Amino acid sequence: MGRISAILGDITKQEVDAIVNAANTRMRGGGGVDGAIHRAGGPAVLADCIERFPTGLATGDAGYTTAGALNAKWVIHTVGPNYGAGNRAPDLLASCYRRSLEVADELGARSIAFPLISAGVYRWPLRDAVEIAVTTLLKTETKVADIRVVAFAAEIFDLVETVLAKCDSEVDK
Repeated sequence: MGRISAILGDITKQEVDAIVNAANTRMRGGGGVDGAIHRAGGPAVLADCIERFPTGLATGDAGYTTAGALNAKWVIHTVGPNYGAGNRAPDLLASCYRRSLEVADELGARSIAFPLISAGVYRWPLRDAVEIAVTTLLKTETKVADIRVVAFAAEIFDLVETVLAKCDSEVDK
């Protein structure tokens, strides 16, 4: 299993093998992280989404495309559950992290940057989203050596750091 760290910054600026995109089921770009990744990656990301996912992607699943102009080899797109619309299944949210790591392993990625999936426009409660992300990443077997959870705001970064420290201390017991 890889080392998990919290990063304060812009996910589109991460120099990693794979950047995870919190996508929608249509796989055609959107707002939030999805829009930022499509803007930074350029038209090649959308073109590859259209070619590889003509009917979209199911909630909880993941797939990859080119990273276009991003400082990465691939974008791993995953569709989180929309908590605000009533899709509140924690197992689907956890599946996004597991499936993304599985895709990263298939690609041979050694480093990956995750946003907090479903915690933005899909309105998953923040602390719960962080706990699901961290515990799932810690429990999932992977060959990825460098796993980053990228937070765009200091308070989110602090929360990710707190949950990581709590989980680390529980493992040490």
